[in-house]
Amino acid sequence: MWEKLKVSVEVQDAFMTYTVYDDAITMRLIQEASKVLGVSLEAILKLFGEYFFEFCKMSGYDRMLWTLGGNFMAFIENLDALHSYLTLSYQEMNAPSFHVEKGKDGESLLHYYSSRSGLCHTVPGIIEAVAKDFFDIDVTMDILDMNEEVERTGKKEHVLFLIVQKTHRQVRSANPIRLQDSEDQRDHKPLKAALLRMKEKYLRISCPGKKSHWGTLRSIVRFGKGHLCDAFKPVYPETLWMEVKTFCTAFPFHIVFDEALRVKQAGVNIQKYVPGLQTQKIQLDEYFSIIHPQVTFNISSICKFINSQFVLRTRKEMMPEAWKNQPTLKLRGQMIWIESLQYMIFMCSPKLRSLQELEECKMHLSDIAPHDTTRDLILNQQRLAEMELSNQLERKKEELCVLSKHLAIEKKKTETLLYAMLPEHVANQLKEGKKVASGEFETCTILFSDVVTFTNICAACEPIQIVNMLNSMYSKFDRLTSVHEVYKVETIGDAYMVVGGVPVPVRSHAQRVANFALGMRISAKEVMNPVTGEPIQIRVGIHTGPVVAGVVGDKMPRHCLFGDTVNTASRMESHGLPNKVHLSPTAYRALENQGFEIMRGEMEVKGKGKMTTYFLIKNLNATEDEIMGRHKIPFAHKEQGDALKSKWKQVGGQKVEPTHSKGQARVEVQETGQQQALYHQVQGEVKPLMG
Repeated sequence: MWEKLKVSVEVQDAFMTYTVYDDAITMRLIQEASKVLGVSLEAILKLFGEYFFEFCKMSGYDRMLWTLGGNFMAFIENLDALHSYLTLSYQEMNAPSFHVEKGKDGESLLHYYSSRSGLCHTVPGIIEAVAKDFFDIDVTMDILDMNEEVERTGKKEHVLFLIVQKTHRQVRSANPIRLQDSEDQRDHKPLKAALLRMKEKYLRISCPGKKSHWGTLRSIVRFGKGHLCDAFKPVYPETLWMEVKTFCTAFPFHIVFDEALRVKQAGVNIQKYVPGLQTQKIQLDEYFSIIHPQVTFNISSICKFINSQFVLRTRKEMMPEAWKNQPTLKLRGQMIWIESLQYMIFMCSPKLRSLQELEECKMHLSDIAPHDTTRDLILNQQRLAEMELSNQLERKKEELCVLSKHLAIEKKKTETLLYAMLPEHVANQLKEGKKVASGEFETCTILFSDVVTFTNICAACEPIQIVNMLNSMYSKFDRLTSVHEVYKVETIGDAYMVVGGVPVPVRSHAQRVANFALGMRISAKEVMNPVTGEPIQIRVGIHTGPVVAGVVGDKMPRHCLFGDTVNTASRMESHGLPNKVHLSPTAYRALENQGFEIMRGEMEVKGKGKMTTYFLIKNLNATEDEIMGRHKIPFAHKEQGDALKSKWKQVGGQKVEPTHSKGQARVEVQETGQQQALYHQVQGEVKPLMG
């Protein structure tokens, strides 16, 4: 149904709770719902009022609503005060105004004022739901009259409701137990007839003189027995035991005025901030204007809304010239009619919400009476503001800590990806916006590899099969680069290029690349040819010599190597044999006497002529598991073992002797407590053996 209404009325999918929407949207929805459901607009608005009350309770306002009044009439009388309070938080709120006239025999008159026409039918739904839910009474509401209120400066629509509390007999008849139609009609016919007679009589009556037509209407409503209010009766003293001076000091903000709005009395501090009140026989409306409720400034309008909270504001033009730049003073309080004197007293206090507003009005807390809760409001609001600010700072701090952790994680991911593409020191220079200078390396070892018959494999396979094969092979090779600490330069098609000794020079660059090449050969056996189903075959070429390294390009920059060493390494690979590691003479000399088995031969190399070359067979001092880095302890080289040996000597080992068996540095020790701590510190850089 809701989807159908949205399409028909052409409204958005969702409505925000704290957003103000035009009443035209509401009325369009209600009119369309009336057509679709075949129900009157009044009935839909009444149901809307009932649901609105439930919505307010579900939104957390149930406790606030419950505390408005101890009985049904007190609840209605304090609705305006609630709306006045809510406007502090919701400044665009355009709430209606209510004024109730208590009667007897369960009957009362409710005046409804609003500047939003057409919504008055929601009131019976709200009021009846409140009476039933909060006070366990059943009431009915009927409209006696609707007109435009001329005495108000805003909220022009004025609707008069008759509220009737059902008797016990009527309540029982409203019970869902089935009753005969004749009994139900007997219960409601007298009530309907009475309402009709009252409405007709009210419309025929003229209002003589200055008497209000609502006063005339009050005389029409029949009063009998009933008790909507509490039965409590106060006791009053015979005389007021207080002097005038004491009263004006105890209530420093109050004004007494007569029916002609002539000021008769004022509190001591209100005279201080409105000096004109010290002048005899001044008119109250000359110095003040009524902000709330929106009514004309005369005694009859004030009496009509005497149950409402009044807010008066000083007129800036009547203030001293030196005060013209100050904010106008607002006074909030209650109007009380003094019947015996025919005077009105306005018991009020400054409308201030913070210390800042207090300072802007050039006032002090001492100007406000100690019993006035405005003091507590100002200090409490200041304290709440400081607490809220502190809480916000704490929440922001926590959020920043969480964001900082997330940022650190994401930064780590980004750096890991960046360092996988460029050397770390090069990447750091580029992040700082620096130009990376080219560098010369006197000696390094370069390796090239490719897949044998790769062109034929590509011709016979689907592209995705080639991608899967290369991804499997390159993933294994990439892991080996971390095991043997060599730098992956690039991959082009099936060609894989790594270098040892660049960008960080090391003495063992040739041994690292040689062990990496042996690992490549073993790893290739685990990758299947998608055509034959057999393991693929690779060719590997290695050459040692000088190069120049540098970063080229601004978009997707690459760390590239240049020089004849690169070309020679490529020739070693292209002139190699399947599953063989082809070495140049300089590479052979770098590996000579390092524990590798190497076979010698001669071959014609393009661009180089006949060359004496070599094939790397195996590492005599390392097992296959060590070559593949399958041990929990990483592969360590000779120079690392020498460095660690000196560390162990410093902690007083009883027996320290380095042994470089199988190409892996080991240290045999008698462990002490200090040595054990060092072992945990270096975390696997050496393998402690019990001697």
